[in-house]
Amino acid sequence: MDTIFNTKFENDPVSHNEPGVRLKARSYELQESNVRLKLTIVDSVGFGDQINKDDSYRPIVDTLMHNLRLICKKSLKSRDHCTTIMIQGSMPAYTLLSHWASLKSLDLVTMKKLDSKVNIIPIIAKADTIAKNELHKFKSKIMSELVSNGVQIYQFPTDEETVAEINATMSVHLPFAVVGSTEEVKIGNKMAKARQYPWGIVQVENENHCDFVKLREMLIRVNMEDLREQTHARHYELYRRCKLEEMGFKDTDPDSKPFSLQETYEAKRNEFLGELQKKEEEMRQMFVMRVKEKEAELKEAEKELHEKFDLLKRTHQEEKKKLEDKKKEIEDEVNMFQKKKAATQLLQSQAQQAGSQQTKKDKDKKNSSFT
Repeated sequence: MDTIFNTKFENDPVSHNEPGVRLKARSYELQESNVRLKLTIVDSVGFGDQINKDDSYRPIVDTLMHNLRLICKKSLKSRDHCTTIMIQGSMPAYTLLSHWASLKSLDLVTMKKLDSKVNIIPIIAKADTIAKNELHKFKSKIMSELVSNGVQIYQFPTDEETVAEINATMSVHLPFAVVGSTEEVKIGNKMAKARQYPWGIVQVENENHCDFVKLREMLIRVNMEDLREQTHARHYELYRRCKLEEMGFKDTDPDSKPFSLQETYEAKRNEFLGELQKKEEEMRQMFVMRVKEKEAELKEAEKELHEKFDLLKRTHQEEKKKLEDKKKEIEDEVNMFQKKKAATQLLQSQAQQAGSQQTKKDKDKKNSSFT
């Protein structure tokens, strides 16, 4: 990436002891003359470093799917336009080419999982470690394995006259065998980006040495807009179509005949409205039933309250009558007592009067006999 864009990007070294795969994204604003480019480089840190590599592809797929969902919701404007799969180019000296020159199963599985979600461009890294006569066999073997495993890599467009010839020529060179270097070495009277070894110099921009120039031409100068278009027209639309089909929207009828999406939408909308009305009616019926049940409960409770009130009222009246009867008895007893008291007082008064008269008579009688 540094060599393609002639820029020194941030690239902190990471160990190969990561517990899992994680994606590290960095965004840059590049400008050359009047052309501005927003570039986001996403590195899959730890990819292929674990003993169990079964789920190594999953963080990459999950991130792509998450981005597609955000794009679908219009929460994300940037898109993933291209993924370069770096195929190992270095070969152990003791390994025969016939046994070595093939893709790792992890690379095949990952590309198969990604090919419907992003444009894939396979690249052979460190191509200067492979002899020229072996490189052609290696490329043929890789392309054969991709085809036999049904991996869909990015196809350079040939339908436009302006790029048809160059793209048709470059397609033959896939996968591109590249060498990268930002160091310049003096070759003759010129300085050129190259890698210098004890046995010689590998020039990055020399097409007889590697395919770096072809990759840069195809990726940056010729097909950048097509990559963007493919992201939208193929991958995003495929994702959107799958999501619509999951929701029941299809552009074919049960007989696999073309069917208007508008008609499908209207039919689905009417079906949804019908289900909504049905649910509303069910909810209304349930509400009415619950209201009736509640009314019955309230009536029953009201009846019980009335019965309790009547019982309390009767009890109160009975208690009141008992008290009134008791009061009358007491009043009668008091009246009787008053009458008896009055009679007693009258008798006492009469007895006193009679006693006083007798005393007077006795006194008068006594006085007359003294005289």
